[in-house]
Amino acid sequence: MKKIIYAIILLTAFTRCSDVLDIEDISNYSPELVWNDENLANAYIANLYPMFGNWSTGADRTSQQLAGIEFYENRITITNSSYKNWAYDRIRLINQAIVDVNDGELPQEVKESITGQALFMRAYTYFNMVIYHGGVPYIKVPQDRYNDDLYVARNSTAECFDFIIKDIDDAISFLPEHIESSSADYGKIDGNFALAFKAKVLLYKASPQFNPSNPWDNQQWADAYTVNKQAYESLKNQGYALTEDYSDIALVERGPEVVFAVINSYPDKTASWDYGVRPGSESRGPAWACPTWEFVKEFPMKDGKMYNDPTGDYYKTDEEFLQSYWENRDPRFEKSIVWNGKIYEVSGKAGRRQYTSLGIAHELDDFGVNPNAATNSTNLDRYTGFFILKNSLLSLTQSEVQQYDVDFILMRFAEVMLNYAEAANETGHLEDALDILKQIRYRAGVEAGDDGNYGVAATTREEMREAILAERNIELCFEGHRFWDLRRLRMLDRLDGTTKHGVEAIAINENGDEMPLSEARDKANANELTEANFKYSTLRVPRSGVQVNSLPETYYFFPIHQDVLDRNSSLEQNVDWGGTFDPTL
Repeated sequence: MKKIIYAIILLTAFTRCSDVLDIEDISNYSPELVWNDENLANAYIANLYPMFGNWSTGADRTSQQLAGIEFYENRITITNSSYKNWAYDRIRLINQAIVDVNDGELPQEVKESITGQALFMRAYTYFNMVIYHGGVPYIKVPQDRYNDDLYVARNSTAECFDFIIKDIDDAISFLPEHIESSSADYGKIDGNFALAFKAKVLLYKASPQFNPSNPWDNQQWADAYTVNKQAYESLKNQGYALTEDYSDIALVERGPEVVFAVINSYPDKTASWDYGVRPGSESRGPAWACPTWEFVKEFPMKDGKMYNDPTGDYYKTDEEFLQSYWENRDPRFEKSIVWNGKIYEVSGKAGRRQYTSLGIAHELDDFGVNPNAATNSTNLDRYTGFFILKNSLLSLTQSEVQQYDVDFILMRFAEVMLNYAEAANETGHLEDALDILKQIRYRAGVEAGDDGNYGVAATTREEMREAILAERNIELCFEGHRFWDLRRLRMLDRLDGTTKHGVEAIAINENGDEMPLSEARDKANANELTEANFKYSTLRVPRSGVQVNSLPETYYFFPIHQDVLDRNSSLEQNVDWGGTFDPTL
C-alpha cells in the first residue's frame, strides 16, 4: 500500500517519464485498488516506460564506430549472462495490465489507452527477445506472480512474428494516431510510433538473419515494403520531416523528426550522455566512448564520395588523408566528431580548441606515445584521439555535466525513411530508395553534384543495398544501430577479426620538424595551434589486452541461458548452441 501511495505522488511526473514509479512488485498491490482508480492505473503503466531505455554512450561499442573490443573469444556462452534477453518479469506485468484493466470500473477511454500501450509494450518486449534468440514462449496471460518459470515450449519464430504484428495492430486500434508535441501526453506511445515500429519488425522478418537460405528474394520483403511505405507516407503527410540542421535533431527537443522520445527533465530524470562523451578535462572523469580511426574514415567527403574514390572532387591518397582528414568532409562529420585542434567551445568557452597530443593536452585528454613528452598517457586503452560531439549539450559547464536532460530519441523519421529505402530496394523500387538517400544527404549538406545524386552512384540492387547500409552507418551513428544492422543482414564477418585504431597528433613547425613541447604547450594554452600544426600517425587501440574482434557465425542467434533451460524441461536450445530449435523462419 505504501508503494501505491508513492506512485500517486510521482504520477504528476508521468508525462516527463520520471524515475521508475515504485509499484513494480506485483505482490504489493491490490488489483481492486489499482484498476478502479485512474491515477493508479496510469501510474502502473507509467512504471513500465523505462523499458524503452535512455542515452547510452557505449551503444555502438559493439561496432567499429567506437573504441573497445566488445567481442573477444567466447564472449557469449550458454552459461554467462552476456547477450541474454528473457524479460518475462516485464511480460507478466504487461499481461496483468491487459487482463486487469478491463475488469475494473475505469472510464472506457482510460481502459483503451492503457490496453493500447500495454499491447504495444508486449510486442516491443517480445520483438527484442526474438531478435536475440529466435522464437520464445509467447505468453499472453499473467503468469504466477511468485514464480516466473515458464513450463511451456518455445513458439516458432514465425508464430512469434505473427503474434507481434497482431499485438501491434491491436494496439494501434486503441491508441491515438498522433500525440502532439505540445500535449500533456507527449512521451506516451501513439499510433505513429506503433506503425513505424511495425514496419521495422517486418524489415527484420524479411532479413537475412531470419531467412539465411533465401535472404533477398523471400516473400517477406513484399510485406515489409508495403508497411514501410505506409509508415513513411503516413508520417510524412502528418508533418514528420527531417530537422533542418543535423545538430538540432535531439538538442532542439520535440522537433519534426521525433517519432518517439523518452522524456528527461532535470532533476527528476537525467542521462549520462555528456558525462560520458566529453574529454576528461571537461567532464567528471575520462570519456567512456571515443570514435575510432576506422569510423572517421567512413564518413564521405563533401561530394558524398569516399576520400579514396578517384572520381571524387576531393580524392586523396591514404597518407594525404591521414594528414588532413578533417578537410572537406560530409558536414555530419564536423557535427558528430571532435578531433585534435578542432574548435570545441564546450562549457561555453569561446574559441576553445580541443587538443589530444601527448605532452600538450590535459592529461585526461591526451592520447599517444610520443617519447619526447617524457610521460606516459594513461588513456591508451580507452582513447583514440577523437571524442563524440553529436547530441552534446555544450552549454553545460563541467560541474553540470550530470544535469544532462535532453530527451532520448528512440525512433526518428530518418530511421523510418532508411527502413523504407531498404525495403523498397529489395523489392525492385531502386528509384524510391535513391530518393530517400538524396533527401537525407540534402539535409546533411552534402553537395548535389552534376547528376543531382549527392554522391550516390548505385545503379543495381546490390550497390544500393551497400549505399543504404553506409548511409545508416553515418546518419544514425552513436545511436546503437550499426551492430544490429550488420547482424540483421548477416554481415558480422565485416567485424570479425578486425582491429581498431586511434590517431596520435604531434606538433610540428612549418618545415615539418617537431615543435619543442614547451612552445607547443604555450601555443595550445592560447588556442593558437590548429589541426595543420600537427603530424598524424595511427596507433592500435586498445594498446594492451584483447585487440581483435571475434564474432563467429553462431552470434546470429544468441543462446538461451542454461539456468532457464534447467528450470523448464519443455524448452529447447538453439541449434548452433547444442540444441534442436531452429530460430530462423
